[in-house]
Amino acid sequence: MQHADADSVLGDFADATFTYGKVTSTFFRRAGDYFVRTDGADGKLAEFQVRYTFGVSPLQQYLVEFPDGRVQALGIAWDSRPAADGGQRWFHLYPDDQVDHDDELHWTSPQQNWNFQCAECHSTNLEKNYDPAANRFATTWTDIDVGCEACHGPGGDHLDWVGQDPAGRDADSEKGWAFSLPGALDTAWPIDPDSGSPKPKSAQAAGGEIGICADCHSRRASLAGASESEPQFLNHHMPALLTEGLYHEDGQIQDEVFVWGSFTQSRMYEAGVTCGNCHDPHSQRLHAPGDAVCAQCHLPAKFATPAHHHHPLDSPGASCIDCHMPETVYMVVDPRRDHSIRVPRPDLSVGLGTPNACNRCHSDRSAEWAAGQTARWYPDGLGGQQTWTPAFAAARAGNPAAEAQLVAVLQDKAIPDIGRATALLELRAFLSPASGDALQNAMSDVSPLVRIAGLRALEVLPPEQRYPFAAPLLDDPLLAVRVEAGRVLAAVPEASLSVGERTKLRRAVAQYIRSQEHHADRADARTNLGNLFLQRGDLVRAEAEFRKAMELEPTFAPAYANLSDLYRARGRDDLAEEVLAEGIALQPESAAQHHAMGLLQVRSGNSAAGLEALGEAVRLNPDDARFAYVYGIALNSTGSPERSLEVLESALASHPYDREILLALVTINRDQGHIETARQHARRMLEIRPDDPQARQLAASLR
Repeated sequence: MQHADADSVLGDFADATFTYGKVTSTFFRRAGDYFVRTDGADGKLAEFQVRYTFGVSPLQQYLVEFPDGRVQALGIAWDSRPAADGGQRWFHLYPDDQVDHDDELHWTSPQQNWNFQCAECHSTNLEKNYDPAANRFATTWTDIDVGCEACHGPGGDHLDWVGQDPAGRDADSEKGWAFSLPGALDTAWPIDPDSGSPKPKSAQAAGGEIGICADCHSRRASLAGASESEPQFLNHHMPALLTEGLYHEDGQIQDEVFVWGSFTQSRMYEAGVTCGNCHDPHSQRLHAPGDAVCAQCHLPAKFATPAHHHHPLDSPGASCIDCHMPETVYMVVDPRRDHSIRVPRPDLSVGLGTPNACNRCHSDRSAEWAAGQTARWYPDGLGGQQTWTPAFAAARAGNPAAEAQLVAVLQDKAIPDIGRATALLELRAFLSPASGDALQNAMSDVSPLVRIAGLRALEVLPPEQRYPFAAPLLDDPLLAVRVEAGRVLAAVPEASLSVGERTKLRRAVAQYIRSQEHHADRADARTNLGNLFLQRGDLVRAEAEFRKAMELEPTFAPAYANLSDLYRARGRDDLAEEVLAEGIALQPESAAQHHAMGLLQVRSGNSAAGLEALGEAVRLNPDDARFAYVYGIALNSTGSPERSLEVLESALASHPYDREILLALVTINRDQGHIETARQHARRMLEIRPDDPQARQLAASLR
């Protein structure tokens, strides 16, 4: 990040124009300053001064500062690559969409707000300084970009160390830095000549370095409440796991997740390799160019040969990084490598549709072709570190067999912690007495990621049943775990607890509240607070938080749905419907709000309007099994059984393991006299869940 001036600005501000949809933006200079004329929050063209540049290569963004301290990132960016590579042009970051002024991705929206989205990782010693009462920012920094103290902590003692007589300095000292990274730049790993691979140092010898890098190079949420003397990553951040939408079933990057979640899956991480073994953190360059960085530890005579990679030398297929660290392009022009450093698995692509490095290059060939090639080269199988893939695929398909598979992943300590934690997160949809012991053991797992996932899995249980599992984690040494424990146990009735237990619970709840108040400028954080207060019976504060969320981000659908539920629970269906109508008017494409409106109207006796709203939810989100099930049941109960069966059959095609849909198809077909069809669905239920007593009873009744 830099101040916008002649030295920092790379884009063409010589009255250059760029057209996106119906808006033509103009970039120009006046009196030495930089401006853009583009659509503002009201959709009208206006002039905005560019105060800062953001990034250098392969693209540069531009930041506009508003009087209330808000700094917003323009949706139009400059492609700073050479013209020969397609650069030296203006482009929009969402070229395939039409992001208008009322879209949540418009440059004036909270989603493009620098103070929250960007600043923490791009400036040093940042203080967001959001004032909720005034709805203003007064964000400050000590360095506009990333300086020494961003990684090493306060530098005052370092300056004292520098000022000492060199002859009197402690040669083994940390040079006065709060956080030093011993061994991080030591890239001399001894190579075993027989295997061609390195002999591991002590595992995670420099693990602190990875935690410091993860502060920014990870998909995570910031927490508040830990001091600078607690440098552990999980005392300041809540990281994302390998969840659907962020990562593919095998853990490959999908959304913009940065590096930490990938690297912690890798065999290198397990062996103790750190970021600094490959990257120089000061120059931002690799320690050696291209594949030579791999050759620091992996003998080229063993691996850089056709016997290993089965491609001609110097061809793209012979590249270590292209095969084991394939690229995904984000922000239109920014390719980023997957740091799980995995074995390419085209065989998984055949069954699951996951990407693979082979077909990224051989895009004109099928995954079956690539799988056949690798099977001939490696007849004993390809292996790989990410062995959880079948379990995750089964879980995301809703297959009940996933329960046992996920428990096996969770209990396999050879699997990376982030994989085990994600398995537990997936397990919550299948929890039964058979997996209860695994959940119980997870609460004391050595991995804090597993403990966090275990807490989230508990949410399927009634609040009073969660406490015996989760109570010990209210005192966990890591803030991220304590915060999650406070959130999950917030609804536990305090009357059932001792004085000491109440004190611990209230302390953890307070830490969770502080973590959300740290982001009081965000609609999702205010909605989280509303949910917490609702669980604890404080309806006044809950209503206030939902209302504030709606004010901050009028298109944030969960705030409307949750406030509507609050009013409905208080017997005010009129207010509940009013809130949902307001939300739908602002965001007519919100399937969740149409679904909530349909339920409310059906319960209120307005079946016709309710059915229309439920049907609209299914139209807007046909992949949601619950929406389709509810719509199908409503159709049947209001005298349209054949239409109900059409909806449910269509939903079953997308969700073949869904118990509720199958159960509805059995009973409705039976009641309509379609006995053979009912039998077929009953048999399907038994195949999927042979121990399900209701399925057995239905099947028996149809014989």
